[in-house]
Amino acid sequence: MVATVCLSGTLEDKLAAVAAAGFDGIEVFENDLIATPWSPAEVAARCADLGLSIDLYQPFRDLDSVDEEQFGRNLRRAEAKLDLMVALGADTVLVCSSVGDDAVADVDRLAGQLHTLAERAAARGLRIAYEALAWGRHVSTWDRSWEAVRRGDHSALGLCLDSFHVLSRGSDPTGIADLPGEKLFFLQLADAPHLNMDVLQWSRHHRLFPGQGGFDLPGFLGQVLAAGYSGPLSLEVFNDVFRQTDPARTAVDAMRSLLALEEALAGRDPRLPERVRLSTLPPAPPVAGYAFTELAVDGVSGPVIATALATLGFTHTGQHRSKPVQLWEQGRARVLLNAAVVRSDGAGAAAISALAVETADPVASAARAEALLAPVLPRSRGATEADLAAVAAPDGTEVFFCRAGADWLTDFLPTRSRPSPSAGLTHTDHVALAQPFDHFDEAALFYRVVLGLQPDATTEVAAPFGLVRHRAVTDSDHTVRIGLSVALLRRGEWAPGVPDPQHLAFATDDIFATARALHAHGAPLLEVPANYHDDLEARLDLAPETLAAMRESGVLYDRDEHGEYFHLHTHVLGSRVFFEVVQRIADYTSYGTVNAPVRMAAHRRLRMAGPKR
Repeated sequence: MVATVCLSGTLEDKLAAVAAAGFDGIEVFENDLIATPWSPAEVAARCADLGLSIDLYQPFRDLDSVDEEQFGRNLRRAEAKLDLMVALGADTVLVCSSVGDDAVADVDRLAGQLHTLAERAAARGLRIAYEALAWGRHVSTWDRSWEAVRRGDHSALGLCLDSFHVLSRGSDPTGIADLPGEKLFFLQLADAPHLNMDVLQWSRHHRLFPGQGGFDLPGFLGQVLAAGYSGPLSLEVFNDVFRQTDPARTAVDAMRSLLALEEALAGRDPRLPERVRLSTLPPAPPVAGYAFTELAVDGVSGPVIATALATLGFTHTGQHRSKPVQLWEQGRARVLLNAAVVRSDGAGAAAISALAVETADPVASAARAEALLAPVLPRSRGATEADLAAVAAPDGTEVFFCRAGADWLTDFLPTRSRPSPSAGLTHTDHVALAQPFDHFDEAALFYRVVLGLQPDATTEVAAPFGLVRHRAVTDSDHTVRIGLSVALLRRGEWAPGVPDPQHLAFATDDIFATARALHAHGAPLLEVPANYHDDLEARLDLAPETLAAMRESGVLYDRDEHGEYFHLHTHVLGSRVFFEVVQRIADYTSYGTVNAPVRMAAHRRLRMAGPKR
């Protein structure tokens, strides 16, 4: 289930989105109820029509008080909410630990006040779930809230555990498994990036759905279930982006995250109690590299991209039997140029429109994607053409599943073109996709869980136009790498920029031999400022001959404790696409992100010099 506070829109919008995404229950946030013209009874009826239970009403704030007169007023306010809950059909209300100056410090006095409220709730057949806010005045940890509930000693009084409030404080959740399960009334789940900031601001603006942040939610959830919790798994996420974007899309993202969390928990702890019933997903078949990547082109950008591929050593080897699609190959790297994709980028634009991964079982891969709510894309094909399953990623990129062995190549008729001189490129190393700001976290989760990949750490670099965030996902053998990036803030049009840049990176075993070949072929390679290599010479102990070759070829460099990375780039082609050539030494698994500002600045200079198609 999911809390209405996670989504944008009115309560009416939220209920429709939650039901459409497949949830069967909700938490009703008080502000949403206050703003709707529906009465509580009408909300209950609408939820029933949509197949949604109302499992929690929240929040009730600042119940306890050292001032008995004020506590009396708080109690009367609470009773009005309990009466409302009866009409709403919700049986549990969340009571937060107080943040007020008059909050009760004495745990026995607090327990007595909670007991009093629990009696009022029980008289109506309702329950009180007490939650420790991470910034509560006197109760800010789960064990402190449990002590108050334990001493309150009432059957209608229990705990609400929230993963953010527990994990954001660095609290150890292992003791949760020792709590009596019948006193765990409700569970709220949220992830978050690791940030060093005020916990209240962290909570209000930066929570994420499970799997999108840095918390160990499978470990936390395992502790709660081990205690005997048998209630719903509910998502409660406060996030500035989620509360502005399409609620239908956010609800799907939420459901996908919950399915992935349940899968992660089952894989981590196969000895879960029999009473625990988790959703099951088709397992992700191993991937074995890229079958192809596809660029959408038109009559202007298509010839430009084709010429660039030829200078990179690719050969136009095939033409699709029924579609305006060209096949270009070098080694195991295959690029399709598709002139049939209708795009809104304008004349002369090109974009990465699809990527295809090789998998041992394409049918199972497609079934997993569909189970994770990926939109299945209809495809027209001839009677003798390969039946390739495809789904849509959040950014609109099509993801194909191909069987290893390249059966799909029979869809292309040989061109008998004269082979281009090879540049030594061996295969596709990675695909890099810029994401819309609002959907960066959604995309990272999608590519990770649909393809069964693992996330790398998130990094940020200071680019010419502000901070850019990077995150990549990859399989364990690093045969499929997908890099995602997003500009954290992009405002103003004072200089022409590269809108949502994308690139394909191809691997070589000898970056300098490849660079010489590319220069000889006239490839549109990016120039690197001499200052960059001067800085390398000052910082690193590179061999003089290596550094000289890097200067001559425009090669960039990075290294870590595992290995080295050499790479170079082309100009931007078709407004937003460029190519990269990389050589990895030893066990370097990153992407040379530290050099991104140098590449971005060079691309900007070319844009300022004039439009490049």
